Amino acid sequence: MKKRKYISQKNDHKLMEIGRLILRFMNENSSKIYNYKQIADGIDHKNPRQRELVIQALHKLQSSEKIKETEKGKYIVNLKIAGTLTGVIDFNQSGNAYVNVEGLEDDVFIHSKNVKDALQGDKVLIITYHYKGKKLEGSVLEVLERGRTEFVGTFQVVAHKDFGFVVCDKKTINTDIFIPKGKFNGAEDGNKVIVKMTEWKPGDKNPEGEIIQVLGAPGEHETEIHSILAEYGLPYQFPEEVEKDADKIDRRITDEEVAKRWDMREITTFTIDPKDAKDFDDALSIRKLENGNWEIGVHIADVSHYVIPGTLLDDEAYDRATSVYLVDRVVPMLPEVLSNDVCSLRPNEDKYTFSAVFELNDNAEVQKQWFGRTVIHSDRRFTYEEAQERIETKEGDYAEEILVLDRLAKIMRAERIRKGAITFDRSEVRFSLDENNEPVGVYFKISKDSNHLIEEFMLLANRKVSEFVSLSRRGEISNNTFIYRVHDDPDPAKLEALRDFVSTFGYKMDLANTKKVAESLNRLLHDVKGKGEENMIETLAMRSMSKAVYSTDPIGHYGLGFEYYSHFTSPIRRYPDLIAHRLLQHYLDGGKSPNREEIEEKAKHCSSMERLAADAERDSIKFMQVKFMEKHLGESFNGVISGVAEFGFWVEIPENGAEGLIKLRDLVDDSYVYDKATHAVYGSRTGKRYQLGDQVRIKVVKANLIQKQLDFKIVE
Repeated sequence: MKKRKYISQKNDHKLMEIGRLILRFMNENSSKIYNYKQIADGIDHKNPRQRELVIQALHKLQSSEKIKETEKGKYIVNLKIAGTLTGVIDFNQSGNAYVNVEGLEDDVFIHSKNVKDALQGDKVLIITYHYKGKKLEGSVLEVLERGRTEFVGTFQVVAHKDFGFVVCDKKTINTDIFIPKGKFNGAEDGNKVIVKMTEWKPGDKNPEGEIIQVLGAPGEHETEIHSILAEYGLPYQFPEEVEKDADKIDRRITDEEVAKRWDMREITTFTIDPKDAKDFDDALSIRKLENGNWEIGVHIADVSHYVIPGTLLDDEAYDRATSVYLVDRVVPMLPEVLSNDVCSLRPNEDKYTFSAVFELNDNAEVQKQWFGRTVIHSDRRFTYEEAQERIETKEGDYAEEILVLDRLAKIMRAERIRKGAITFDRSEVRFSLDENNEPVGVYFKISKDSNHLIEEFMLLANRKVSEFVSLSRRGEISNNTFIYRVHDDPDPAKLEALRDFVSTFGYKMDLANTKKVAESLNRLLHDVKGKGEENMIETLAMRSMSKAVYSTDPIGHYGLGFEYYSHFTSPIRRYPDLIAHRLLQHYLDGGKSPNREEIEEKAKHCSSMERLAADAERDSIKFMQVKFMEKHLGESFNGVISGVAEFGFWVEIPENGAEGLIKLRDLVDDSYVYDKATHAVYGSRTGKRYQLGDQVRIKVVKANLIQKQLDFKIVE
């Protein structure tokens, strides 16, 4: 009796093995119907004994619903089976991919041979299995939804043939797109183009497409900037009907509307912005009250007065979700007539605003607060440089007011840091461009007191609006739906790695609790200032942080040390602020809490558009840096190692922020090995090390505008 049980178990195991082979074979073309002979041939089970096992395995697969019988003896993969998951696919440079599945902690690894016809960002159905009993792996069964169908690439006509291919820029598209003769649409060999993928027939190596726009010659300024926008699917023009709608807007300041608002036009008010800004989102007003306290108004452009839900204008703003700031232009969220004119708080003009007005004592403590719609009149437009001059020299128009605001802002900033805010003061790279958009110089945008002044009052308004909606008068949680700007606690594993790494430089970190972590990070950032390792440690500290996103779940903002925080102060250039304005007004009017799911979906969309915009901005900076460095080919510079990988390391030139790659294969004095734990590569024979943060002397050997990449070489 025992013996028979043993045999059936063994047989069971064999049938499972055959079942796996069958599924693998059928998944190669999951929409095809097979009979048992085709399946047996497909898995090379051809003798009668083997065929008998195939039939048994098919019955087993059918009873576990992994396949279904379409008619007697004919089978198809059942795509709605257990073991299949749906997620978004993300390729790395090697052609392998990971699928992010909601609810799964780890992404599922997909080997390049199992990605089928999936492309970057597609929503895919995968079947999972434990490869050799280790981590979860998967194979793509089918693409459920294309992430995108339009791509940027370089058109290559095949000589003496009537077809061509578009070779895409991004390494994440692991295939070229075939273009038949009638679909060139005026493109010539070597043009940079936008191609639309039209179909990908099962069994074809390449998808087919048509060229829908010729961008121009690769490497040219306009071509490359337009290809960055097209690459991220960002529009650079507004549809005509949206522009028409914007032009029709009633821009009058009427007595009837003013009567519904707090009229603050008589109070001293000014804006402080970058010198090249045209969209002035925010203004500050200040007056001394009879009781000796200060009334500070934070006045924000009342975009929600002009942009009404359900209109073309609002749909377009929501789709864009953010303005995009490239090196040489702004791609605005709202048409220019709104962003630079109607809504912009320009000097000497009456404007509608949505305001947060605070009564502060001399210790910058909020005594009273008020939120609502106002009308203001800005007396003066300051650049940051002009405001900074007032702070430093204590002279000039409105110096007295600016000095009071500066003093209050400094108290608020110190208090924020004391309570656990983390102060990353990263300087941003900027370019001086000539009239042809050629970079003639590089400078760094550094935050000074005038920047901090504006920042502190915007933070105050953002935090107080958020608290007002989220807490009752008695300080109890209201559970009102709102859109928050949230920043999760850092990843403990990354923090531990950071602590272990900085200890080799003699720095200590206390990770006992969130407060200690924040104190440690601030102390660390302070202690590394001006040291050789400053760059590297700042970079690693930044990388240990989570990304800030929009959400309806108020988990707090770790970096700022706030429990409740929202974006309220930039509705001309950020859609979440517009949502916040509408919700705040809704609650001021006594409205009930709206549907959370709806706002959450909008929050997710805004977060993903913000990421796209940041990537496009980064690409445009890289392009400009490569363009700037083209003039310096063959020259040598001092640099700092800014990143390390198994194939090489990146070096940044501090004086202009340009970053270039040194490939390990080009280091001929030794064979180098990557050490992930210490962010270094070392020579296996000589032990010579190149570590993150090390200073090195480099020579610029190659500047590739199309790849936006610089190649450096070590100079001894």
